[in-house]
Amino acid sequence: MAKRKTICFVTVAPDSIHSQRISRGIFTQCEKYGYNIALFASMINPEFYYKDYAHGECNIYELPSFDGFDGVILDTVSLMYSNNFDLVDGLYKKIKQTGTPAVSISVPYKDMPAIQNSNELMLRELCRHAIEVHGCKEICLLTGQKDNYEAQQRLATFIDEIEKHGLTVKEEHRIYGNFWYESGNQLARDIIDGRISKPDAVIAASDHMALGFIEEYTKLGGKVPEDICVLGFEATVEAALDEITLTTIESNFARCAADAVDYIRSIIEPGAEIKPFERSLDKMMHTGDSCGCHADVKHTMKTLHSLIYYTGRNYTEDVFNDNIDIGLLMETYIPEQLAAAETPEECIDGISKATYIIMPFERFFLCLRDDWLNSDSDITEGYPDKMRRIIMRSNIDGNNYSKISESVLFDTHDMLPQMYDEFDVPYAYYFAAVHFSDKTLGYAVLQRKLSDYSKYNLVYRNWLRFVNTALEMTRTKNRFMLLSIHDKMTGLLNRRGMYEQLDELTKKLDDSSELIAVVIDMDGLKYINDTFGHTEGDYGIKLVGEAALAVTEQGDICARAGGDEFYIAGIRPKGSFNSSKLTELFCDKLSELGKAHDNKPFLVSASIGCAVGSGDDIDFETILAEADENMYRFKMARKKQRR
Repeated sequence: MAKRKTICFVTVAPDSIHSQRISRGIFTQCEKYGYNIALFASMINPEFYYKDYAHGECNIYELPSFDGFDGVILDTVSLMYSNNFDLVDGLYKKIKQTGTPAVSISVPYKDMPAIQNSNELMLRELCRHAIEVHGCKEICLLTGQKDNYEAQQRLATFIDEIEKHGLTVKEEHRIYGNFWYESGNQLARDIIDGRISKPDAVIAASDHMALGFIEEYTKLGGKVPEDICVLGFEATVEAALDEITLTTIESNFARCAADAVDYIRSIIEPGAEIKPFERSLDKMMHTGDSCGCHADVKHTMKTLHSLIYYTGRNYTEDVFNDNIDIGLLMETYIPEQLAAAETPEECIDGISKATYIIMPFERFFLCLRDDWLNSDSDITEGYPDKMRRIIMRSNIDGNNYSKISESVLFDTHDMLPQMYDEFDVPYAYYFAAVHFSDKTLGYAVLQRKLSDYSKYNLVYRNWLRFVNTALEMTRTKNRFMLLSIHDKMTGLLNRRGMYEQLDELTKKLDDSSELIAVVIDMDGLKYINDTFGHTEGDYGIKLVGEAALAVTEQGDICARAGGDEFYIAGIRPKGSFNSSKLTELFCDKLSELGKAHDNKPFLVSASIGCAVGSGDDIDFETILAEADENMYRFKMARKKQRR
């Protein structure tokens, strides 16, 4: 069987109406053709006010290895937010380097082929509704930025349709905005204050601008639709649920996206059948109070149902598998459960268990940086060369794990090796950033059926926020734990850390082994501090600690007991420990390390003592005291030699 082809789809805010419509077209066609989909998206708009958080989200766009895909589709409309080309330009350059077939949706970018959005019928239908149904003659048109391609196209279509009805649009009624609420707010103020003559209707090139107009106009004393009919475009959630429901029409981005898949298919499978994507115009128009029509009740109720916060439902398996209820997420107290984790292992296990809330899925993966627990090595740009797959939850074959000890290291370039597993049906793989603020921790991958695209909603987005916070809390707890048992200056265990690990060490003792203790004490620390300063004294302490660690065998405990004193504890086969050899090895190592800094005006030396114990009544404190006495004898012997 031929390897299943995979299409990469890059978008923004995949649970938004815009992305959902594009997904409908892409997923529908890919299911027809048997293509997998890998979707990469920031869960929020890149312009989100919390800039560090938005930066962390957008890091997901650094992950795609485009040479691993058969084709790429860019949602350029969303990626070029506020005419900012940085994001799409970075993606464009990477795609060009691989030569992977790519296409943009609606908005052209450089020499990349673009599938023009066929919104003409929808835009004209809005004009026809205002003129033919409501008799409007003076129409004010509100579009996006003047240098925005889509804004210009929508305005030109509006004007052309109005002129076909024998009407003209005054220059003062051709308004440029930014596709957002404040543009509508400003137009309302301009009309109320008389800077722009009052029209019969306002047709906005986005619902947000139309809703902004209604809000401000009515607040200032105007009436909609009595004074002015208002129509919008894109059929957003807000349009259906506003106090004055908005007459609007869906964009045809689903068809445009479907055409993008067909374009890719014509390149990667020349001569293969192209199956048409169909959507009727009458199902895309949704009337509301804003123009004087009755609200599309069925559409409003469907929209409302998708956003219900909490309902007293019987949460059966069917409900979990069709989950669109954020109330279910909030009422489970998942944040509290995850925050209660005391160790990294408990946190990872808790996240794995909490995946039931993001059903339906076939498999879920959590991939983290290998050093995600180390807050001293945070990164904010891109991903390391290797990632660790920490969690895998599978409803396909029951192959689950959520233990750090079972995690698997893989090349980041592969993104997710399991994405190329062979199945009888195609799947979608949703890649989302896992981060805290702008600090990159890794990414999550949700594998779902293509028919489940509409269920990729705010539940998953907010669940990921809980995961992000839980991971950061675990990192913080882990850092404090490490600080509590480690010496900050040398990085070695402190006395508390040593005794915490000593119990585990002594459990390994048996009749064939013995416990060793080594005490090391720096010579002349007071002299160095008083003569050369405490910075030089600290240098000496760190040098002795480095030498102590260098002679510590795997499985031993090496600790800074305090001040200038160090301990080593370990287990050796009975009769094998040679204290003289260890003493010589330590002194040679300390001398070697000191020579690397031979510009110092002093010599760093240390005294060392060892002791060994075995038997059922073995006591570490007794052995340690003996080692301390031997260290003291060593120190006194060296002083005599120097006289």
